[in-house]
Amino acid sequence: MGFRQRLRFVLMMRALVCTMLPLMSCVNVRGLQHNYGEALSKSILFFEGQRSGKLPPTQRMTWRKDSALQDLYLLPPHTTTTTAFPFLPKVDLVGGYYDAGDNVKFNFPMAYSTTMLAWSVIEFGKFMGPDLKYALDAIRWGTDYFLKATSIPGIVFAQVGDPYADHNCWQRPEDMDTPRTAYAVSRDHPASELSAEIAAALAASSIVFRKYHVAYSSRLLQRAIMVFDFADKYRGSYNDSLGPWVCPFYCDFSGYQDELVWGAAWLLKATKRPYYLDYIDQNIHNLTNFAEFGWDSKDAGINVLLSKLLINNTSSNSKPFIFNADKFVCAVLPESPSVSVKYSPGGLLFKPGGSNLQHTTAISFLFLVYAGYLKKTNKEIDCGGNVFASPTRLREIARGQVDYILGSNPLNMSYMVGYGAKYPERIHHRASSLPSVDEYPPHVGCKEGSFYFESQNPNPNLLTGAVVGGPYLNDSYADYRADFVHSEPTTYINAPLVGLFAYFNSHSS
Repeated sequence: MGFRQRLRFVLMMRALVCTMLPLMSCVNVRGLQHNYGEALSKSILFFEGQRSGKLPPTQRMTWRKDSALQDLYLLPPHTTTTTAFPFLPKVDLVGGYYDAGDNVKFNFPMAYSTTMLAWSVIEFGKFMGPDLKYALDAIRWGTDYFLKATSIPGIVFAQVGDPYADHNCWQRPEDMDTPRTAYAVSRDHPASELSAEIAAALAASSIVFRKYHVAYSSRLLQRAIMVFDFADKYRGSYNDSLGPWVCPFYCDFSGYQDELVWGAAWLLKATKRPYYLDYIDQNIHNLTNFAEFGWDSKDAGINVLLSKLLINNTSSNSKPFIFNADKFVCAVLPESPSVSVKYSPGGLLFKPGGSNLQHTTAISFLFLVYAGYLKKTNKEIDCGGNVFASPTRLREIARGQVDYILGSNPLNMSYMVGYGAKYPERIHHRASSLPSVDEYPPHVGCKEGSFYFESQNPNPNLLTGAVVGGPYLNDSYADYRADFVHSEPTTYINAPLVGLFAYFNSHSS
């Protein structure tokens, strides 16, 4: 058999294996070579497009302007807090991030996104080069806001903006005239999941800034401790305290116990205090969703994070976390007999629910992080049926998912705006889809933006780096603005990608 025949046979067999077993060895089956450095830069730049508040002189996404500068309050408007705390000082809630394509600041997913940005820097910041500065800026934009949102002891702000009024309009953030209601929780009306996630974000970020700004790092850590104590002492779900305002947008479906352990895990990493390890041991029995990770459920992330912290611990303390982290891997590995997720024909990981790429990026991040932990201990995971997951295999899975997002897919389409020759042009995003203030200075009213929402034209403003919800299970994508499940970008899709791109940029061979 000649060289050409052998090559043709190898490619044919490779394609057959990929069809039968997605992601077994199918990275870049279409021959695309990706620029992970470019993707890293753009994934961080996206967060500048999501900024709320007074934009700094260093703002690079210049079509975005100042917004929500009146997020200032003399009293928390939510009656359940004002009755308990009638004499509160003025609270400045200017800043933070819009979560997705709307103009509401949902603090629960914002905190998770901040935690994941911080974890990306903790694990992979050494590979970020000049983009590290911008990653630190992105984290601080979140933590500065959370310091404001937790500045009054016994009060934690959960959200800014009336979500029903906001979702009834299609307006630029610079123009919005919908109510900027602030919703807070208190001792009597708690939100343990929200408060503990904010504590996790502050604790993780304190680790990041320890190298660059010691005083700021200390401030973040002290606030994290205070907010975590509040979350644990006054237990309850914000579904009960703020249900009509946080549901159906960001209901907590998994309960608040996972966030309490998640917050304690990050405080353990930040402080090394035995108190937090004891707390985790006492509460670990509350974790049951070993294969779930995202803004709602933290279980798999907890197990991976604690596996590293305790991997050299010979006591029984480490066993449940490593055991459950291994189970998580086997539940995702496509060739595993216990796999519980789906893969598209093109190899994209799928889980139930909307905005699928949030699952893809979060799980890929955990695979990459856990691979590093496994390599240090020369360990492979036994998934049964003579299937073993090596660190190299975990990295292959993560890279295959990243490459799919960047264009190694049946459509040869990048799902990151502004990356590659073909990417989504009609994303579900108010600011991106309406003319910028520079191009059209007049105020755009609530319903006046509907024309742009319904338009079939590409969005006039490039939200560079935004990663949308992603394709359908059959690998198709409509690029339709109204199809928000697939066309809307979110901060919590992008945050894990920052670490993934940083690693693969330095380990591309």
